[in-house]
This record gives sequence, C-alpha cells and structure tokens, in this order.
Amino acid sequence: MRRTMLFLPGNTPNMLINGDTLGADTIIFDLEDAVSPDEKDAARVLVRNTLKYQSFDACETVVRINPTDTKFWKEDLEAIIPLKPDVIMPTKVSGAEMIQEVSAYMAEVEKKAGIEEGTVKILPLIETALGVEKSFEIASADKRVIGIFLGGEDFTADMHCKRTKEGQEIFYARTRLVLAARACGIEAYDTPFTDVEDMEGLRKDTEFAKSLGFAGKAVISPRHVDIVNEVFSPTEEEIAYAHDVMDAIEEGKRQGKGVISLRGKMIDAPIVKRASQVLEMEKAIYGGAFDE
Repeated sequence: MRRTMLFLPGNTPNMLINGDTLGADTIIFDLEDAVSPDEKDAARVLVRNTLKYQSFDACETVVRINPTDTKFWKEDLEAIIPLKPDVIMPTKVSGAEMIQEVSAYMAEVEKKAGIEEGTVKILPLIETALGVEKSFEIASADKRVIGIFLGGEDFTADMHCKRTKEGQEIFYARTRLVLAARACGIEAYDTPFTDVEDMEGLRKDTEFAKSLGFAGKAVISPRHVDIVNEVFSPTEEEIAYAHDVMDAIEEGKRQGKGVISLRGKMIDAPIVKRASQVLEMEKAIYGGAFDE
C-alpha cells in the first residue's frame, strides 16, 4: 500500500533520520533533482548511512537514483543496493531498455553483496513525452517493476507547456499511465501537488487522481501526508458496505443461491472485487479495526 510517497532530499540529515515518523506509507530518498551535482557524493553517503543505521519498520524505503545518461547512477546503486532498500526509482525513464539496463546492474550489485537477485524492486519515474507514450512497454519491461510513477513537472517542461493547479495539461499522461499499469497488473502513482500552502487544492487534485484509478500520490511536504492518506483510504461507510457484501456472499453460498442481492442491488463480480479491495486496505491500514 502506497497511499502517500514522501520525497526527502538526500542531503538533509534531519529529514532523513525522521522519515518514518512523518506518516507516509513510503519515503523516497532523493539523490537526483533535490541534490546539486557537487553534493551527489555526500548525499549518497548520507542516504547509505541512514539506511544502514536507521530502522524504517513503519514505512517502505525507496531511493530515487540519477538518470542513466549521467555518471552517477551506477555509483548510486553500488552504494545503496547492499543496504537493501525496498525499491529503486530510476528517473527520466523513456523505454524498456533503460529499465532492463538498471535491473541488470542491480543484479550484479546484489550478487556481489550476497543478496538474492530480484530482492530490490523498481518503480520507474516517467517524466517525458516519450516515456508516457512507452508507458506500457516500461511497465512490462522487467519482473522487478512494481508500478509506474508520473513526474508532472518534468513532463510539462518536456511538453513545452505550463504546469497548472487544474492539471488539464497532464490529463492524458495520467490516464495513459493508469491504463498501462492496470494492463500489466501493477499500480500507477500520481505526481505531487506542488503548492505547499494550498490544502484545498491538494485535496481536490488528490480526489481527482483517485477517481482516475491511481493507487496513491507523491508528496513533497510532510504537511500534505494526512490529506493524501485520508483521500486514498476507504471511509467507514465503504468498509461497512464491503463487509456487508462479503457477508451476503457467504449467506448466499450457505443457502445455495446463485444470485445474491444487497440493499436492492444484485451483487456481481465487480462489486465483490471492489469489496475485497476495500477489505484489504482496511486490514493494511487499521488491522481490521472496523471488522465486526
């Protein structure tokens, strides 16, 4: 479950060591955009040591590495993979070959470190026009890929258009990524809302992303975590209904009924599937707290 994915600059020690207390499901240690070229080595060491000496039991750990057209990405993997982060995030991904190149080098580093191949997963960051057009190819490029992630800021720069709060300029990219992810049986994650002060705008943008089928959303400020978590969590009413659906199915089985109705509506396979998804989230978030 990745409702919220909080970016933390790799050169900010106070934020890194407190990452798992900020409420996000996932924290992303950023070695790319947030770090200037002359600080890359220091940030890499800092993130490596943070993973080595800090416990992150309360959240997933992701490391955003530098693009494969730079001299830094292999050094990033060599330093980070032995510490077994959950996920590596390659950047500026424009095709399957980039993912395969990264995965192959990850395998080399895992082998040298005595780690089972495939332990560390991949979450590609798609932030170019070419990447969006090849999103299905990227999503299906390698068995390590667990999802795909839209980077709206770089994408709009590549498209030569203005990034707005309304987000019409990224609508196609959003839907394209969700379709590609679902077609591959993985999840898609939405770009951050970058106005730290506009909580109403954040909620509106997050609700829209959820309505498109995104499984979660990145955030660049701890202040955004609670709202995004709330939007991507099922409500008490949704949880109660999901339990009612599953209870109705079980009762139908006991009675030998082929057709089940609940509250005047037939319970078909899509409704059962959605109910199961809600109950899975309930278990992940609340430990079944609303289960009766």
